[in-house]
Amino acid sequence: MALNPHFLQGSRGEQRLIQSLINEQLKIYGVEVTFIPRKFVNQSTILEEVTASKFDDNFLIEAYVENYDGYAGAGDVLTKFGMSLRDEVTLTISKERFEEFIAPFMDADDDIELSSRPREGDLVFFPLGQRLFEIKFVEHEEPFYQLGSNYVYKLKCELFEYEDEVIDTSIDAIDTQVEDVGYVASLQLIGIGRTATATAAIASGGIREIFLNNDGSGFTGIPVVSISTSPSGNNSDNATAVAFTTSIANVTSLDKILLTNAGGGYTEPPIITISGGGGTGAAATCSINTTNNGVVRFVMTDEGVGYGTAPTVTVQDPQLGIASERAVGIASIGIDASTGFNEVKSILIQNSGTNYNASPTITISDPETISGVGTYLFNEVIQGMRSGTQARVKNWDIDTGILKVGNVGIGTTTTGFFPGEDILGLTSGARFSVSNFDDDTEDKYNEGDIFESEADLIIDFTESNPFGTF
Repeated sequence: MALNPHFLQGSRGEQRLIQSLINEQLKIYGVEVTFIPRKFVNQSTILEEVTASKFDDNFLIEAYVENYDGYAGAGDVLTKFGMSLRDEVTLTISKERFEEFIAPFMDADDDIELSSRPREGDLVFFPLGQRLFEIKFVEHEEPFYQLGSNYVYKLKCELFEYEDEVIDTSIDAIDTQVEDVGYVASLQLIGIGRTATATAAIASGGIREIFLNNDGSGFTGIPVVSISTSPSGNNSDNATAVAFTTSIANVTSLDKILLTNAGGGYTEPPIITISGGGGTGAAATCSINTTNNGVVRFVMTDEGVGYGTAPTVTVQDPQLGIASERAVGIASIGIDASTGFNEVKSILIQNSGTNYNASPTITISDPETISGVGTYLFNEVIQGMRSGTQARVKNWDIDTGILKVGNVGIGTTTTGFFPGEDILGLTSGARFSVSNFDDDTEDKYNEGDIFESEADLIIDFTESNPFGTF
């Protein structure tokens, strides 16, 4: 049976009147919130999930707060692993206002799926509490078709839990909400570098060069290199050396042996013994300077600042010989515990040379960056000039040279920065050199290391089985 044609179930004029009244009431009694649409950067079409997303648009819209007596939800929940905030809020916005003043202006870049309504996963910045909420459900049929139409969206929101998304709305009050959360890595940068300096001591009767006759195999650690004592009887004349390993096709063997002290007073080549490290078969011999002077040790006079990679060491040619008899030094860098900067800790001897009648001049190449320039801006994208790795600035302390970054690896497949490479701010133009990169991220949601270490204190199966043996 058909409806009575003499009674309207809602005309276009009546629907527009209700929509206009709702818009007016929202402007009077509402709160101005910021709607932030989610943009999909990477999606998994197989599992139907978003693997990376970003928020870089913002739109102001008036909303009525349904929770007039406070936040809904479970509130602040105390758990064994800390406090969990479960605040929720329900916001009502005008359907017409959203469709006319937000939907047409949403940026279609980055393969965003345009929608004429708010979507689950979008964000809302609630200014009264200075908090970000994530839309969990959009109710578009309440009230239920008054006069044959719907007029509002009810956004049921939960407090946003940051998962390393890119938030770049250009509004500091919003972007700084996630400044200290997520996966935050640290870069120790160099503001002012300094070139290292060293001197050389010369003597006769020292080891000139060590020859690796057999590189051995099966090493699981660094072996100990022992050299027979000098016949002079002076401890300072005893030669010392260190070994370096390399792995090829999952087989670890010796790569080279370098001298830390070439010694002195040897009249014949000393015996070299290689032990420990879990490997076998390694053997080495050496040659000595019997009458002429060679470099027996390098002494650091200034370890320098800002070396991300080992610098080149150049030793002056011998005064009495030729260039081929020149000593060869290899620099070794490390982190200074007090400053956190990489420095030249020592210079090892690969070849002590010969025919020196005076201590040669030692030249060490400059660090990668002598002087950094500029100031990194919060949330700007930085890029490693060698690795190509990109990240977003979380915090920059120019006094300590510590740059904290998030979203490491955006735009590339590389997820780390190389020591010694320059870091360029793509917006600010700031440029400093990396001393070291700490990817042990500060993440409040990741306490795996703590759990593991605490568990080891309770049960340690490496000592014995607490449940007995069978």
